[in-house]
Amino acid sequence: MPKFESNLKRLDQIVTELEKGELPLEQSLTLFEEGVQLSADCRKELQEAEGKVEILLKQGGKLQAQPYEAGGKP
Repeated sequence: MPKFESNLKRLDQIVTELEKGELPLEQSLTLFEEGVQLSADCRKELQEAEGKVEILLKQGGKLQAQPYEAGGKP
């Protein structure tokens, strides 16, 4: 399973556990911290994918892949 999908699945599991409200505070905080990190990782991957799509669309109507560097321009 690709990293994004596995991170999203784990994040869903964390949300489910936290919503139950049955965990001790310390364990809830640990899961919350993990969830925040997973959310940030997923957001970063989505932003990189969006950048790649923008590069493809800016090729004058021709779909030509170009290298993409996170945070930079092609």
